Amino acid sequence: MQNIQFYHDAFIEHLNAFVEPKKPETLYEPINYILQLGGKRLRPVLTLMTAEIFGCDYTKALHAALSVEVFHNFSLVHDDIMDDAPLRRGKITVHEKWDINTGILSGDAMLIMAYRLFENYEPKVFQDLAKLFSKTALEVCEGQQYDVDFETRDDVTISEYLKMIEYKTAVLVGAAMKMGAIVADASEECRNSIYDFGKNLGIAFQLQDDYLDVFGDPETFGKQVGGDIIENKKTYLYLKALEFSNAEDRLQLEHLYSVSPSNPNDKIDTVKQLFVSSGSAQATKAEIEHYTNKAFSVLESIKVSEDNKEALRAFGNSLMNRNV
Repeated sequence: MQNIQFYHDAFIEHLNAFVEPKKPETLYEPINYILQLGGKRLRPVLTLMTAEIFGCDYTKALHAALSVEVFHNFSLVHDDIMDDAPLRRGKITVHEKWDINTGILSGDAMLIMAYRLFENYEPKVFQDLAKLFSKTALEVCEGQQYDVDFETRDDVTISEYLKMIEYKTAVLVGAAMKMGAIVADASEECRNSIYDFGKNLGIAFQLQDDYLDVFGDPETFGKQVGGDIIENKKTYLYLKALEFSNAEDRLQLEHLYSVSPSNPNDKIDTVKQLFVSSGSAQATKAEIEHYTNKAFSVLESIKVSEDNKEALRAFGNSLMNRNV
């Protein structure tokens, strides 16, 4: 098996060949723009890596990997419209650079393009990939709706929040890995196990994102630290702080999450202090470790070499020890 950078570079080469000028330019330029904005390329790398772990040449999984990345970016285009977000990865969002109608239509085209990439595979593989893709795409939409619903609810539970991030983020990580296993013609047991590995790692990854949003290094995080606090997002940190706090601190926290001051710095500092003093920050780190270990425990049952298992563990640990 190759290293992560190798798979990343191979994928970028394949992506660059896919991104080419087409007509009408007003439809395809926004698509090419969002696909070339960068990002971690975590999901397609996992697809390629998984294919090789199960004994398949990674090049056979390039179309599946690209499908995952095109779908992921489609969801970002539409999410940015829903959030009225001005920036994505430090650059102007599609709907701001063009307009909302262009963002909607180009996003729709990306979803269709993602499906069409499966046409490069023989019928049985096509069917298995498409079935997984359809299930996952619908779950991502459900997760997004849960996230929207939570904005106006004051009774969100921990289990509901974990379900939301499982659907909005983690299932696509699991699907990316399962697609690699499908292309490699791995057994059904191995496909399901590697999916569970990816899903649990995806939950840990999102919890880590929540944590870094508050406690990350502004120099390396890549976006404004405290953004979730400014937007009053009810993350795992917030929900745990409510659970652990005394009545006075709970009231203060609920008040802070009901206001949007023009200068949010004091609000961010106070909320951070409450997250630490309540034990919420430590509980979140423990939950990240719990889901990371849950992912690693799945590896024991997968019939691949110990070297490949160790490579997956190293990849998981690198994700959980990141500061960006």
